Amino acid sequence: MTDEIQTAASDDQPDGEPSGRPHRRRGREGTERGRPAPGEAAGMLAPAPRAPAPAVPSPANARWRALLAEGTPILADGAMGTMLFAAGLQFGDPPEAWNISRPEVIRRVHRGYLEAGSRILMTNTFGGNRLRLQLHGLQEHVAELNRTAAILLRAEVDAAGGTALVAGDIGPTGEIMAPLGTLEEAEAVDVFAEQAAALIAGGVDLIWIETMSHLSEISAAISGVRRVSTDIPIIATMTFDTRGHTMMGVSPEEAVATLAGLGADAIGGNCGNGPDELLPVIERMRAVAPETILVAKSNAGMPELVDLQAVYRADPATMAGAATEFQAAGARIIGACCGSTPQHLRAMGEVLAGP
Repeated sequence: MTDEIQTAASDDQPDGEPSGRPHRRRGREGTERGRPAPGEAAGMLAPAPRAPAPAVPSPANARWRALLAEGTPILADGAMGTMLFAAGLQFGDPPEAWNISRPEVIRRVHRGYLEAGSRILMTNTFGGNRLRLQLHGLQEHVAELNRTAAILLRAEVDAAGGTALVAGDIGPTGEIMAPLGTLEEAEAVDVFAEQAAALIAGGVDLIWIETMSHLSEISAAISGVRRVSTDIPIIATMTFDTRGHTMMGVSPEEAVATLAGLGADAIGGNCGNGPDELLPVIERMRAVAPETILVAKSNAGMPELVDLQAVYRADPATMAGAATEFQAAGARIIGACCGSTPQHLRAMGEVLAGP
């Protein structure tokens, strides 16, 4: 996939689906192919790792610890955007608006992943921060859209027996952090705190920060969450490409070290160009952080742009095979991203459950 398509694929839509509208190329300043010079993205702009503060006991932490204590692989969910586009969402429209206008569709998507065996499901809030929502004139509705998303997912989880966890999904702002871009750290922290507050008010069990490429931005997201809650569990995943780095030059080793230092409860990769590219990322993280809870949530294969739509070729059997490879590489939480459906997750869950 070209850089132009990849930029569009991660810009405004859930699961990295292209929006069908022009996108400006972001983050291409600097060295060859847009990767900043060594230390520019991964070191100089990232805060120094610090020891995580001990979590204060809470119902959310208790549910998280109980799930981990089961000792088995944990199946996450799959794509939200893929399912919404199939249900009629138009390219360029904000999927978060469907939390209010078409809640029955959102609940049906969640129900499908619950029935497939998912134990951690993400709210329909990937682009639910005010910087993304202002592109659609919805910046005043951050609290309503995020809180409602959490309530919808909680209703489905409770109806299914309450054994799954509700993860509040936080994606990138769509802007580039200073000094490469114009988004200052203080504003980014405030943006993420606003979204996290609404998700926590809606009753999520944990926060899942995903599809990040810059350590400064994901660090700001963690800080924003911690401004709201000192104890809610945080899963943090970044997106890695064919070079084994994020778009902004962060290596798997740098990612896991920094995010562990910031107190993330689970760390890994999501989205990207398919399981073949995410597998070595998980292996490299495992090699330097063997005790870390690792997360693998790749796209359903390499995306292809066909008639302005992203097409993913990996079928459920292929993703099931990838799930076993992720598990062998050290991933504990395994799901899927763009292009996946409940059928993919069911197949993955069956092989992870063993004979």
